[in-house]
Amino acid sequence: MSWSGKLVLAACGLAASIACAPNHASRNEVSAPGLKKQLFGRTAAGESVDLYTLANSHGMEVGVMTYGATVTSLKVPDAKGNIADVVLGFDTLEGYLGAHPYLGVVVGRYGNRIAKGRFSLGGVEYRLAVNNGANALHGGLKGFDKQVWRAKEAGPSLELTYVSKDGEEGYPGTLTATVTYTVTERNELRIEYSAVTDKDTVLNLTNHSYFNLGGQGEGDILSHIVTINADRFTPVDSGLIPTGELRSVQGTAFDFRKPTAIGERIDAAEEQIKLGRGYDHNYVLNGAGGGLALAVTVTEPKSGRVMLVSTTEPGVQFYTANFLDGTLKGKGGKVYQRRYGFCTETQHFPDSPNRPDFPSAALKAGARHQSATVFKFPAAPGS
Repeated sequence: MSWSGKLVLAACGLAASIACAPNHASRNEVSAPGLKKQLFGRTAAGESVDLYTLANSHGMEVGVMTYGATVTSLKVPDAKGNIADVVLGFDTLEGYLGAHPYLGVVVGRYGNRIAKGRFSLGGVEYRLAVNNGANALHGGLKGFDKQVWRAKEAGPSLELTYVSKDGEEGYPGTLTATVTYTVTERNELRIEYSAVTDKDTVLNLTNHSYFNLGGQGEGDILSHIVTINADRFTPVDSGLIPTGELRSVQGTAFDFRKPTAIGERIDAAEEQIKLGRGYDHNYVLNGAGGGLALAVTVTEPKSGRVMLVSTTEPGVQFYTANFLDGTLKGKGGKVYQRRYGFCTETQHFPDSPNRPDFPSAALKAGARHQSATVFKFPAAPGS
């Protein structure tokens, strides 16, 4: 599952914009140009958690904290230049330490589901921590989303590293994972993933941000217009595990090859829609494996805000926050109701370790995994 292409990160050159940025609390530290740091809080074990802010000269600003390598905020302009925070999250570390549906985190060692929490690799069966019915989800009981990552400032980028020990949550091999966040002058949030292991293992890293391009907490996302560059998707069973079929989207509620409102068919009388309570399915991206390619385009009609998602990964999980229920109070006291956000989790397919016909999620000892995803927010459609 390695990526042979090379993603070149644009330098930000943001000294002038940061000089004009609003003052934060005195505990803030000005680091590299376009990069600021502050203490966000401490875990129950007393570990310090830092919050970094990356910015460019156009008003785009991204908050990333070391707990879970989490995107805590993403402020971007709309078609008229108005800035809004477009990801769901919490104002304090305490919100993230409590129970929540993976808001903004990096999930791993294996994002998405592995059937019955087990797989075989090299003739050895491995049993994982089970945390989603009979299945393993997003790395287990204490996945990468619940770890404090080590931060390193790398010019305009933030590099976060976590070492997962052999046997953690049942996965083989000591794995060193690195996630690098960069904000560019093209209004892009670039996320690069890299990992090495000392024993053959499986790996599927992704970011689990919930987006609402109208602004976090500002209503549902049903009017968002979505295009997904995929002719097929992977149907699931009642446990949301892929059946193994790669089904055509033609004539189904899953056809987003042309711009379509999320709400147009989200409650269609189709078995797969009923199983997911809406969209919670992996799409098989067209032309995957050929380097960084456009996968998803989303437009919010009222603001005109646009998000373009490009990735090197073969799939994307499109999820419409079907299980939010109004019990979570997010940033600014906003209450997150059902379908108040959507996720575009770029990934290898769910349950790939048990599906040899799916793109392989195996990582060999000594080999390096590399992948990348770019979220671009053009100031106006087509720019």
